[in-house]
Amino acid sequence: MKLLLINPRFPESFWSLRWAVDQALPSQRAVNPPLGLATLAALCPDHWEVSIVDENVESVPLAPEADLIGVCGMGVQFERQRELIEHFRQAGYYVVAGGSFASLCPERYRDLACTVVAGEAEYVWPRFCADFERGQPAALYQETGVVRLEDSPTPRFDLLKLDRYAVATIQFSRGCPFLCEFCDIIVMFGRKPRHKSLAQIERELDALRALGARSVFFVDDNLIGNKAVARELASSLFAYQKRHGFPLRFGTEASINLAQEPELLELFRAAKFTWVFIGIESPDPETLKQARKSQNTREDLLVSLRRIYQYGIDVLAGFIVGFDNDTLQTFEHQYRFIVEAGIQVSMVGLLTALPKTPLHARLKAEGRLRDLDSADNTKAATNVIPKRMSYHELVEGYQRMMRRLSADSAIAQRVLNKLRWMRQPVYDGGYSPAQSLGIIGRLLWRGVARGGPSRIWHFARTVPWTAPRKLPLVISEWILGLAMQDYVIRHFRPESESLRHRRRAARRLQKIQRLAALSLSGVRVALSHASSLPHVSISLPGASCRSFLDAAGRHLEQLLRATQSSLTLRIDAVLESEREEVQRLLARLARYGDRVFVVLGDNARGLLHVDSSVFRLRLGRSAA
Repeated sequence: MKLLLINPRFPESFWSLRWAVDQALPSQRAVNPPLGLATLAALCPDHWEVSIVDENVESVPLAPEADLIGVCGMGVQFERQRELIEHFRQAGYYVVAGGSFASLCPERYRDLACTVVAGEAEYVWPRFCADFERGQPAALYQETGVVRLEDSPTPRFDLLKLDRYAVATIQFSRGCPFLCEFCDIIVMFGRKPRHKSLAQIERELDALRALGARSVFFVDDNLIGNKAVARELASSLFAYQKRHGFPLRFGTEASINLAQEPELLELFRAAKFTWVFIGIESPDPETLKQARKSQNTREDLLVSLRRIYQYGIDVLAGFIVGFDNDTLQTFEHQYRFIVEAGIQVSMVGLLTALPKTPLHARLKAEGRLRDLDSADNTKAATNVIPKRMSYHELVEGYQRMMRRLSADSAIAQRVLNKLRWMRQPVYDGGYSPAQSLGIIGRLLWRGVARGGPSRIWHFARTVPWTAPRKLPLVISEWILGLAMQDYVIRHFRPESESLRHRRRAARRLQKIQRLAALSLSGVRVALSHASSLPHVSISLPGASCRSFLDAAGRHLEQLLRATQSSLTLRIDAVLESEREEVQRLLARLARYGDRVFVVLGDNARGLLHVDSSVFRLRLGRSAA
């Protein structure tokens, strides 16, 4: 039995850290590998042949040799997941849908996939595999009981291309004891944390080390949900590291009450936890109480954060604007807190009501839900109608705050504020000397120098000239800060700048349209301003387009370089004699592939190779 498991491409967000991956880090394509699919692969029968394709680092085969295809997905991946499921079902494959969004909303997949697997997979997936082999698979497999994580196997890390990711991933526990109104974790995993055995974790770390992993992210939603168990884990990790010469560096997610646990902090430091992600959400105690996040109100948040810094552990944090208690002054308060706290990776998002959460139920009852189907709260839109400001004020205030936070001066000030409290960072780079020099060189040339004298000055004032041990942390801070800046520049442009991009796109488009008319090949070119940034559509017919292809490539590349336009390239058919010209055009546009949508007709699909991890290859109904 041949099974292909697919992780759909993510839409770009803060967490893509695209500039860091593309411009600074050595030969990597994404941040995290799909741990869920590696676990699912380990649950398959031994005689099954399983392969994993992560569309974030490699192209999805459109006609694979497979008896069964499984497509996972989080909420932000749903549209791409739907496209892939539709494509493979139309091609005659048996397709199973799963993942966190299918677990939360299995009804969304009822008429989409052949079978839906909802909930934790340890027990229901083997049942599906047995039923499928007998030719009697059910339409829905849903875990309704409690899964013992001691029954979870060592994931098939060997099926992941780990060298293409910044970090490897591992999971120790599921569940969180808290009651945050907006969170879907307790809906899916419950409030009583469950965990694997320490022996299981050691086996998984052995497997990752054997594959060359050096940086490991514990993806638990709250690693310290059970603090006594967390202490046992941290102590075990320290002993493991000591036995093997401290080869690994860890990161994880935890609640802010970690700051009140000095023994746990000391163990985290000793085990080489370099960073922790904390959901801070808001510096306003009343807002936190309304959101049922009382664990963040036990002491002043700055005091808690600085105590964590004192143990050399960096803090990445999540923030939210749009709570019922938020006003126009909230944006200034959030900005000042984030800068003063020195939090470089500050993932600020708009409050979003996820399905099945208490927040969603309350806002629905209050008539305060907008008709917007998106789980990505880092875009300038939300399904929540705010209470103490208008929707327009919420979105505009959010974008202005993000532009301020991503300024060179704000990046530098956060570095300085952090270093005042972090005297001995655990983070030491983790790269070989040659790799470290390459990273520093790329940062200086592609990031610092290109920012001009102002950025050079801001960078120089953060260099720890008298404390070189802190330099790896500073380099990391600037790479992450510039990655966030790059995202904000491209996605949160002021209206005046969007107008300039539209004018540039219109001028460039006129040249491309003249080339299309001169080619006499039936090429169609159009410009749309339906969104805040221009979108260009080009349709290539089956007739000869060589003259257009030869002349238009440079102009299309300049259009994408000089503006933030997106491009749809519809290739209805392609002549055998022109296949190389079309492939050269695609190669020329690859650098901007995240903004290039490609739609292939049946004839073109057989002749052209389009890497769906580079370009936005449209499938299913989206290609119509």
